[in-house]
Order: sequence, then structure tokens, then C-alpha cells
Amino acid sequence: MASVDVLSWEKKKVGSVDLDASVFEAPVKKEILQTVVRWQLACRRQGTHKSKTRAEVSGGGKKPFKQKGTGNARQGSTRSPLMPGGGIAFGPVPRDYSYVLPKKVRRLGLRIALSFLKKEGRLFIVDGMTSKEGKTKDIAKQLKDFGLQKAVLIDSKLDAKFNRASKNLPKFRYYGVEGLNVYDLLKYDNVLLTKASVATIVEKLGDN
Repeated sequence: MASVDVLSWEKKKVGSVDLDASVFEAPVKKEILQTVVRWQLACRRQGTHKSKTRAEVSGGGKKPFKQKGTGNARQGSTRSPLMPGGGIAFGPVPRDYSYVLPKKVRRLGLRIALSFLKKEGRLFIVDGMTSKEGKTKDIAKQLKDFGLQKAVLIDSKLDAKFNRASKNLPKFRYYGVEGLNVYDLLKYDNVLLTKASVATIVEKLGDN
């Protein structure tokens, strides 16, 4: 169990917190991260793609030309997939791309992602995330002064004003602990945790 500094928004030490080794010092296994990210992206797919079959294309009640004597292959409908403007044969239809990934693998993926960011020096602990005015420019200045270009911000409980202010920041994501996910942790390069959220994360992901 390692002790990590708790920082203020001025990046000054204001305390320390112990990080559970099972959550924040797990061996990094890239194949697990890839498995979890693929699962997340598959579950996000809408699957609303659709093309019309010959039964769904309008028209086609009349033979395009007579059966014999034209030299062409016989056709019974202008809506055949063989004809211009006809239906699509074996085209895409709506489907669900999501699948079940074992809970143990999902939790392991989060532990590995957090451990990787900590190992790389891109995991930070702050004493809290609040906003007096709920202004985006104030939050943006705080994050810039902290030295972050993009990051995932995790709090134990969402602050309404901070949440509202952070929504206009395209390179930052603000979640409660329940929103913690591998894809965003890897995409946004850094993670900023509140001191209060650490215990909740350990309770959720620890070996218990």
C-alpha cells in the first residue's frame, strides 16, 4: 500500500492518502485493456444500419420487358437486386452488437488502467471538486493551472455546479465513481480523483 500526496488546485500538498495495492498497483496487461475497450465500443454501437430488400422498395409491379425476344436475361420485376434502383441482396439489417463481458474482467480492466496511469505519473489526488459560480471559464483556468490538457475527473458524488461547468470542456470528462471506465481513462491520458472517491473506488474494485 503506497501513500500518495493529496494536492490542492494550486498543486500544493495538503495531505496524503493510502492507495490499495490491489487496485492501484496491478500488473499491466494490455490484452485485458484491449478486451475491455472492444467490449465498451461494441456496446456503444447503435446498430441501426438498414438497407431495403426487394420487398421493401416501392414499385416493381410490372415486368420491365417481355419474357422472350429481347436477348436480355428474363426479369420479373424492376425491383430485383439485379436491376438499377432495385433492392439490396443480403444488405445490413438492425442488430445489437453488445455482448456480455464477465464482471471480473471488467473490474480487472479498471484496476489495470488505474495502475497504468499511476505508474506513468498521470494519476493525481485532489482534496475536492467544487465550483462556487458554476462557470466553465473558472474550471478551465483551474485545470490549466494544474497542468492538465485533458483528463477524466472522478468524484465520490457529483457536484451540480462543477458538473454543469465541466460539460462545456471537450477534453475533460467529469463522472462519479460509477462512471469510471477503461476507454475514457486511456483516451484522456490523465485521471484526477478526489480524496473522498478513493475509498469508494477501492470498495468497488478491491479484492473483497
